Amino acid sequence: MNQIFTLPPGSGLSSLVANYDVVLCDVWGVLHNGVAAWPSASEALVKFRGMGGTVVLVSNAPRPVRDVEAMLDQLGVPRGAYDAIITSGAVTRTEIDRRGIKFIHPIGPQRDNGLFDGLELVPVEEAQLAVVTGLEDDTRETPEDYRTRLTDMHAHGLDLICANPDRVVERGDQLVWCAGAVAELYEQVGGEVLYIGKPFPGIYERALEIASTLRGSPVPKARALAIGDSMITDVAGANAFGVDCLFVTGGIHGADIGHPPVTEAYNHILRTAKPMPVGWTHRLSWD
Repeated sequence: MNQIFTLPPGSGLSSLVANYDVVLCDVWGVLHNGVAAWPSASEALVKFRGMGGTVVLVSNAPRPVRDVEAMLDQLGVPRGAYDAIITSGAVTRTEIDRRGIKFIHPIGPQRDNGLFDGLELVPVEEAQLAVVTGLEDDTRETPEDYRTRLTDMHAHGLDLICANPDRVVERGDQLVWCAGAVAELYEQVGGEVLYIGKPFPGIYERALEIASTLRGSPVPKARALAIGDSMITDVAGANAFGVDCLFVTGGIHGADIGHPPVTEAYNHILRTAKPMPVGWTHRLSWD
């Protein structure tokens, strides 16, 4: 049964800060769109930190933290906007190392290969594990282009780690396919997939551990606010982990929700959210 929900006014971060010590903030879709950064988002996080708050960026980027930090530098996101970063790539690498695996069959662009430093990248028949970080050419390919390869992987009994559960992401004014869509197709052909990143609790647990260490004491979930633009990763992830969420409507759902949001469209996108976000903002800002 769909929730009946009257859309409240948009919320700047300043209207919420009294309730939270920690912000767990999405990156792609909140701080930038892959082409340009939104200065108001960085400014809001800088001000939150200036009031004593701690910001951990929680990204489904299938890359080491250093690579995401370098990208943020390039886009002009100031380091003063955050205290730390955790990525699905970093958690993926921890899982690969925990398993003692050395031979990986990768699916994704070469720019993500920093995730595999020190490992051997091999064909399907030589691999111990497959890892998908994205499409090799997301400007022209779709997940369906990988069906034959995925079927071969399944025939060889390979498990797949999905290092980015996002199905699509904004790039400028376009939406492009991500690793989550390829992983979903692998499940359809019968393969086993381990998803690492949002909306799964492990990455949030790690983020809150980092925030607690930085603050010098454990942070209750009630004092943490997640911020993100995706229902299936950010809002669902906050729900699953048990923290409040501020929903950014101008991200991947922007064309469907409209601006200002159409109440019926907003409720439809968030129909499975339990609880609903504590507020919405078209783009993250302070006021």
